[in-house]
Amino acid sequence: MHSRKKPMSDRFVSRREKLLRVIKQAGVNALLVSGETNVSWLTGFSGDSTWLLLGPKVCVLVSDGRYETQISEECPGLDVVIRKPETKLHEAIAKVVQSAGIGCLGFESHLLTWAMAGDLQSVLPNVEFKPVAGKVEELRAVKDAEEIAKIRTAVDIAIRGFQVIRAMLTSEMTEVSVAHELEQTMRRFGAAGTSFETIVAANDRAALAHYRPGREPIGDCSMLLIDWGANLTGNYKSDLTRVLLFGKVTQKLAKVYQTVLEAQQRAIRSIRPGIKCEEVDKVAREYIRQQGYGRRFGHGLGHGIGLDIHEMPRLAPNSQTVLQPGMVVTVEPGIYLPRWGGVRIEDDILVTRDGAEVLSQSLPKDMESMLVD
Repeated sequence: MHSRKKPMSDRFVSRREKLLRVIKQAGVNALLVSGETNVSWLTGFSGDSTWLLLGPKVCVLVSDGRYETQISEECPGLDVVIRKPETKLHEAIAKVVQSAGIGCLGFESHLLTWAMAGDLQSVLPNVEFKPVAGKVEELRAVKDAEEIAKIRTAVDIAIRGFQVIRAMLTSEMTEVSVAHELEQTMRRFGAAGTSFETIVAANDRAALAHYRPGREPIGDCSMLLIDWGANLTGNYKSDLTRVLLFGKVTQKLAKVYQTVLEAQQRAIRSIRPGIKCEEVDKVAREYIRQQGYGRRFGHGLGHGIGLDIHEMPRLAPNSQTVLQPGMVVTVEPGIYLPRWGGVRIEDDILVTRDGAEVLSQSLPKDMESMLVD
């Protein structure tokens, strides 16, 4: 017997119910959700400049006239306050807080600006404000089946786009033109856009982890690092990196490549429910250190992906988060040698009940597969 998909509105109700339990534990009467992505995840609303006030006795979206129709279509059944043009957002929020009789208000202290927090406190002098950081993000870290399916689609589109661009590479193409062709190809395959600004870096530029593509022809480069991702309508994202190799691979390049690959594979094999993120990071970092490149791996091993391209959990030193089934993370060790180049290999990994699934498994990464004729 096939299980029925949860209706869209039920999914958002379920998410808000989970957050209500967290709100209770935080010891506040309600939480003011101001993060755009968090509001979207909790309600289905895809616009901006709209906040959610959520508590056991209140669930209200506060927005403005631009979004009145959109909210009615995207968030059926949700209580909405549409503020007038002359009413500022913090003033509209204050009226809802007062009418709900909220004495202790939690707010997303990691997202709300200092100025806006001050404005709110000035119009709510009798309300206690309590910082409540990262609680919605913690819930978002564990994806449901529909979210996982969307991320799978984003991964598949990214892979198809890469395969096309690889087949059409010429030495006359610039890093920028490679990036643009890849982005346009992914759109043709169904992406709404890119997860982030595509990185295409030839030779020594590959040593710059967040390099912006240049306009010089890639020419007879020995390595071409491509870091890209597809963004679906609805904003679920993928994030992948491969390094294409040209001509005869030097002994140095081969060693760096194989070191990164082995570090990544060891880390992926370590992923399972119950392991701390710092332990997964340590597996890759320790292997790279043993091979003599410890100082050349200067970033965390990976991060969660979903509605945002960087979200919880973080695979990094000192990250105490414990992996759970349903989390989706990147694993992307790298070695970067200034004035020479760099190698980073990145895949998207789903934490399963008994281990891990590489969502980008169909895209090869062994050195032989990365050789370009």
